[in-house]
Amino acid sequence: MKLLVGVLLCSLVLGVSSQRWWTFLKEAGQGTRDMWRAYSDMREANYKNSDKYFHARGNYDAARRGPGGAWAAKVISDARENSQRITDRLKFGDSGHGAEDSKADQAANKWGRSGKDPNHFRPAGLPSKY
Repeated sequence: MKLLVGVLLCSLVLGVSSQRWWTFLKEAGQGTRDMWRAYSDMREANYKNSDKYFHARGNYDAARRGPGGAWAAKVISDARENSQRITDRLKFGDSGHGAEDSKADQAANKWGRSGKDPNHFRPAGLPSKY
């Protein structure tokens, strides 16, 4: 649904030509795959204190695709953090549990999307495969 809204916004409001919105959609799809690959690698690695690295790497890779990839990375990152906020509230009530971690995740997401090196968050000992 958000993808459809994005396409409509780009084509109607911003006056993006059909060729440019096709490029935007292609970049968004590639960025989505980059985010999924980072998530899959994080699950596979199962390495302590590595989540910020994978957040930054997924956003970095997606944003390098272009505006569509950066858009997809932001939408996915925000959706993930918002859904985590809801589930934390259901599990822990209004305790604020996870709020600090969510802020740190969002900082890593922004770091990666801005083009900064995701290795800044890489924990010592993480296998070079990642």
